[in-house]
Amino acid sequence: MTILKSNVDTGAEEFRAAREVMLTRWDEIAAEHAKALEGGGEAKLARHRSRGKLTARERIDSILDVGSPFLEVGALAGWGSDFHVGGSVIAGIGTVSGVECLLVANDPTIRGGTSNPWTLRKTLHCNHIAERNNLPVISLVESGGADLQTQKEVFIPGGQIFRDLTRLSKKGIPTIAVVYGNSTAGGAYIPGMSDHTVLIDGQSKVFLAGPPLVKAATGEIADDETLGGAGLHARESGLGDYLAADELDAARIARGIVRRLGHSKQGPAPRPAFDEPLYDPEELLGIVGEDLKVPVDPRDVIARVVDGSDFDEFKPLYGSSLVTGWAEIHGYPVGILANARGILFSEEAQKATQFIELANRYDRPLIFMHNTTGYMVGSEYERGGMIKHGSMMINAVANSEVPHISLITAASYGAGNYGMCGRAFDPRFLFTWPSAKCAVMGSEQLADVVTTVASGAAASRGTPISESDLAAMRDFAVAQVEEQSTPLFLSGLLYDDGVIDPRDTRAVLALSLSAIHTAPVEGTDSFGVFRM
Repeated sequence: MTILKSNVDTGAEEFRAAREVMLTRWDEIAAEHAKALEGGGEAKLARHRSRGKLTARERIDSILDVGSPFLEVGALAGWGSDFHVGGSVIAGIGTVSGVECLLVANDPTIRGGTSNPWTLRKTLHCNHIAERNNLPVISLVESGGADLQTQKEVFIPGGQIFRDLTRLSKKGIPTIAVVYGNSTAGGAYIPGMSDHTVLIDGQSKVFLAGPPLVKAATGEIADDETLGGAGLHARESGLGDYLAADELDAARIARGIVRRLGHSKQGPAPRPAFDEPLYDPEELLGIVGEDLKVPVDPRDVIARVVDGSDFDEFKPLYGSSLVTGWAEIHGYPVGILANARGILFSEEAQKATQFIELANRYDRPLIFMHNTTGYMVGSEYERGGMIKHGSMMINAVANSEVPHISLITAASYGAGNYGMCGRAFDPRFLFTWPSAKCAVMGSEQLADVVTTVASGAAASRGTPISESDLAAMRDFAVAQVEEQSTPLFLSGLLYDDGVIDPRDTRAVLALSLSAIHTAPVEGTDSFGVFRM
């Protein structure tokens, strides 16, 4: 039988303690999400609404199919920086007229919707998602262009946004711009380079330079409407393809454009009927505890995520610290690689390499569930070929062409992060749990290495470091790594696509798989040279 039997004891003290820690951490994440949700704050939201305008999130809702989910991407972008959480832009994947699309909306309540470095990084990442997954892009524009205080970080790389729009169009991926207010300076090129442009009468303003700059540059005195109003562009310049009466009419027009695109999924359809997991997803809260050194059986996670808790395990008796096998999620077939006891040995690396090759032979998307401290070290393992076997696994991950999704549930350290398809290996999507940690190694190990190296270097110079100084150095190293390996810190840097509630794991994976299948799902039989 391939039905998983979970041995999680929901009444155990360890389970209850882990659940409480996870809920506390999720509350911290949710509090930061709330900052992104509130935009520029109550006063700016009130002023925005007083002008008869919808908020950026309301604009997205007005375009999406009623009741359809929205998979937000990069909600915590810029966390820990001097900029607003979320990067002043809302982005994600939702269904419009039955077609999955990527929607990107400027938030005009935050510095007039201007683009700061995090806005740029997030938008470029979203364009990459659209290109790889063949998703139409709908830009909901109301922006004053670049935030001039950060122009040195935005202006030069910012041109990639316009390059991306034209490249998407070249590949036959539709691009639609709906302009809700000012679209100024560089922002004017978003409607200019989109396949379809919707303007709102009396509200949209598109110009390369606003009235003050035009007066300063040429001496001409012109108001907004004369210079770049929706009527001008719909009737005279030809920039506007459609002239909407108001924001809801613009949403209606945008939905109509998508409906007539004829854009359909190119990947295989999912199984039309599927069973829910046999175990309650609520129980995912208590599986990963506070101490990431305690092993977690990933089958307990898989049993609460895959259809019918049905998992056909591959090589269950070989390389047992890496669990591999086949399953379905919402009817989509997948291969899963999940760390069991943290360390990857030669057997695990070879097993993973073969499994990845098989997934590519059968055009099967792969899901990587991280909980690893990396590849095994020591003289015995070096003699046994750990480097070449780990390199085989990394080679297979790097050259695999089926879509990858990564989920970091606990530790993701060292080269294990690479072998399990971390951000550097460009998975289609990467999500983390609030329990996750990601760094070159664990904080205690890193601190030991730092103090040992420092002590040895000082001794060789004849100036030994005192025990108190070594202790202070160690404490600093531990604190620094602990801070920089947290989900909030890493999500703020856009090293993931979002920190998710563990209870939503199945839904998030299903939405990601559905988006992935908008593009063809094809593997390869061509890999780099495997050092045998």
